[in-house]
Amino acid sequence: MSGSLMGSAIAGIAALMLFGCASQGGGDKILVGVIAELTGDIPAVGASCKNAAELAVKEINDSGGINAGGRKYPIKLFIEDTTGKTEQSVSAVHRLIMEDDVVAIVGPNASRYAVPASEVAEGAKVLMITPWCTNPKATIDVKTGQPKKYVFRACFEDMFQGRLVAKFALDNLKKKTAAVLYDVASEYNKGQAEYFKKTYEENGGKIVAFETYTANNNDYSAQLVKIKDANPEVIFLPNYYTEVPLQIQLAKRLGITAPFLGSDTWGSSDLLKLCGDDCEGYFFSTHYAADMATTAAKSFINSYTAKYGNPPDDVAALTYDTFGLLTQALQKAGKIDRQAVRDAMAKITDYQGVTGNMQFKEGSGDPIKSAVIVQIKDGKFSFYAFAHP
Repeated sequence: MSGSLMGSAIAGIAALMLFGCASQGGGDKILVGVIAELTGDIPAVGASCKNAAELAVKEINDSGGINAGGRKYPIKLFIEDTTGKTEQSVSAVHRLIMEDDVVAIVGPNASRYAVPASEVAEGAKVLMITPWCTNPKATIDVKTGQPKKYVFRACFEDMFQGRLVAKFALDNLKKKTAAVLYDVASEYNKGQAEYFKKTYEENGGKIVAFETYTANNNDYSAQLVKIKDANPEVIFLPNYYTEVPLQIQLAKRLGITAPFLGSDTWGSSDLLKLCGDDCEGYFFSTHYAADMATTAAKSFINSYTAKYGNPPDDVAALTYDTFGLLTQALQKAGKIDRQAVRDAMAKITDYQGVTGNMQFKEGSGDPIKSAVIVQIKDGKFSFYAFAHP
């Protein structure tokens, strides 16, 4: 975060702390904010989040609303766009808390937007649940090393995922040498790459190339030439669905034949459209697989597909689960109060979600839950294996 942006965020937090514990408006409605990446660098992520949020709220309201303290309340959504800018994510939190008077915020999703947004929410003492941000800094205060009290996530975090992919490469694929190409300016990509490298080397693997680039740089030739010369048995790309197809296609044109591995940012259906046969057979870690869905998950998948014309990706499924978690917290709180809802959220010990079962332990906003390995097979995302904590 830049110095000027950090300064404005701190000033905003100071102002918000004056209002953070005030009673929430809305009267006969529960006001909830959503911050999604509707425009900018990853619009498919924002669209999935918005779609799933609106579907979840419609289902809640059609059923009569949230039962809190013996009375039912419908939810009213306020949706903000990150516009692909960190400062806009920070401003969105300010508006939702101070102007819209929301009881809780869902999102942002990408780490680059969720981490700074989490600082504002924490300072204002307002519950924020990010569906898809796996970066540890979203839920941990980097200055103290202690968990944030008001920020939660519906997904696993980077350390778990980086270790999972590294172990999968070694134990399942039997690949003893690996290369990594990642965006060094992105918290998500950098964290994934470093956790993968550490785990891979600790378990007997050798990283033969560890190459970086920065966002909006579409020329990966120099890095890929170095990777080719290093001759790895597998290549890890913890990068976004908008970048991965070009990276793989260029690698193949350069004569690289090693298979590729990815992480949950591969999970958009847009990756299949952009990558086509070039991604066939490759694996990535993610949050759920539609073809291994439970009965409850199948109901969500059918409803989402009927409404939007395509099956939900992991962002949509996680957003839907986020509203499920928030619903449970609101019901347990028994009143529409920011502190009471936050406290109830922290005490959720059993939530049966679309993306699996999860629970929180008091003092941590990170859920205990499993991941899945998905393979791109016949042009589709296919379940391959579960990975448990």
